[in-house]
Amino acid sequence: MSTIILLLITGLGLGALYFLVSSGLSLIYGLMGVLNFAHGSFLTLAAFTGWSIARRMGPDSWGSFAVALLAGAVVGALFAAATELILVRPLYKRHIEQVLVTVGLALATVALFEGIWGPDPIFISGPAWMKQVTVVLGAPIPNDRFVSIAGAVIVLVAIVLFLNKTRYGLIIRAGVENRSMVTALGIDVRKAFTLVFSIGGAAAGIGGVLASQYFGYVSPALGASLLIFAFIVTVIGGLGSLAGAAIASVLVAVLQQFANYYLGIGDVIVVLLLAAVLLIRPKGILGKQAA
Repeated sequence: MSTIILLLITGLGLGALYFLVSSGLSLIYGLMGVLNFAHGSFLTLAAFTGWSIARRMGPDSWGSFAVALLAGAVVGALFAAATELILVRPLYKRHIEQVLVTVGLALATVALFEGIWGPDPIFISGPAWMKQVTVVLGAPIPNDRFVSIAGAVIVLVAIVLFLNKTRYGLIIRAGVENRSMVTALGIDVRKAFTLVFSIGGAAAGIGGVLASQYFGYVSPALGASLLIFAFIVTVIGGLGSLAGAAIASVLVAVLQQFANYYLGIGDVIVVLLLAAVLLIRPKGILGKQAA
């Protein structure tokens, strides 16, 4: 029983990281139809920024961890906004070029990060409590898993409130449903595009700082490795569906943890799940059928 609890909560912690990355991907595709392959770069830069700040302030304090989270969110949002304004905006409705430019940015930033911080993982430390464990029904759960879960829940609630309670949130929701109609009403959706990119980048930035604590290191490849599963989550949940991304994040991560423990083939099981969804329900769990 304790093993099941351990795998379940650890899976939820990993699913929280998947959600923080996939939520931005889902929002960006839902409103703009852009598959952003550079999204992992936002996460990686935020992770390195958080690590650099925490190292200077003292990595073992909660204050430095909080500042690192805030800095990661800001850096992720700014990097994402700059990417949309400079690279993506001139290429709207040119999907092949969008894919090429975001893939190129992803490759270039990995090389840049390796040149600045080196290609090898940098092992990090954090607040002492996060490295300790809490026993839940006999299972010793690392405390950083709870922090990851709490971070994802807070981000999910914040995005939902923003989308439902603010003017720009309503514009974004309307744009997801019918972008042409929103434009016809005289609303400049370009600002909403930049804002969505920024929100996605901020969520990825928070995910980067939390991922560095979850895995215990930062590296230039951190974002790319999480981005693969984030895309799988986005497709399974339904492109453009935030709720679908949340459900799929939990499903994929928990299944991956159990399959890794009992069979040693967690990644293979996830790919098989993706194939099954594409064959049986191509639009995903909560995705909408394309017209």
